[in-house]
Amino acid sequence: MLHASRLRRRFGPATALDGFDLTVTAGEICGLIGHNGAGKTTFARIACGLDRPDSGHVLIDGADPARRAARRLTGWAPQEPALYPTATVRDNLRLYGGLAGLHRRRLRTEIDQVTTAMALHDLLDQPVGRLSGGQQRRVQTATALLHRPKVLLLDEPTVGADPATRQALLAAVRARADDGAAICYTTHYLPELVDLDATLAVAARGRVIARGPRESLLDGLPGTARLRFDGPAPGHRGQDTLVITSPRPAEAAAHALTELGSDAARLRGIDITPPTLDDLYRHLAAPESTHAA
Repeated sequence: MLHASRLRRRFGPATALDGFDLTVTAGEICGLIGHNGAGKTTFARIACGLDRPDSGHVLIDGADPARRAARRLTGWAPQEPALYPTATVRDNLRLYGGLAGLHRRRLRTEIDQVTTAMALHDLLDQPVGRLSGGQQRRVQTATALLHRPKVLLLDEPTVGADPATRQALLAAVRARADDGAAICYTTHYLPELVDLDATLAVAARGRVIARGPRESLLDGLPGTARLRFDGPAPGHRGQDTLVITSPRPAEAAAHALTELGSDAARLRGIDITPPTLDDLYRHLAAPESTHAA
């Protein structure tokens, strides 16, 4: 549904994309993560037809994103809200819906449904400029969802959102994926990707350096076992915790128990922490990483 191949884009001396490859299939939520400057927003702008690559290509359901037919298949919520501050929420939605080809009864129906999903009903007649930053993000996401696009590009959609709003937005995103949309979801808040059951694409230095299901990317990363003692941990003066780092922390802890001898009587607890998305992010997106996509 969304296919990017060998994208390259420079802005003067700066390289934003340097062989960026990404495919997102229908019904998939892909979490695109990476440090600021990794190329995520540049990719999104190219994918929605607002910018052109120096080389490489993007296809939206087989079509060039610069073509009108492809643009109507795409919904984009940019990182910075692109709304008319003096117009009401309703008028902003009418405008965006009209640009996407919605009119009359269908436009009214879609506005009603998306504002219900995004908890915006009570704000419909408020000027956007009077809303909080989190509320404006909700409106921006609603404009992207409004015409039920086949491809959704969401760039940090929950920035400034309270927990209830975040949950409503994530539920709306999951529902669109269940309806068959291909969703590229950029965030620095990694627990959201667990809630969304998203696959992952890790971007660094203008390219995707790792891609796949969370479980396969986490496999082999080190987790941690912490053994807490009454008094100093064996071999650690002044510290009451023995920390073991291992790809299989539970097995490592079990082995350590067999080596405790008389110190086992002082053991007060064991904490096992498997590798997390934060560990993956740090491991793959660190500047010194040499992993290839």
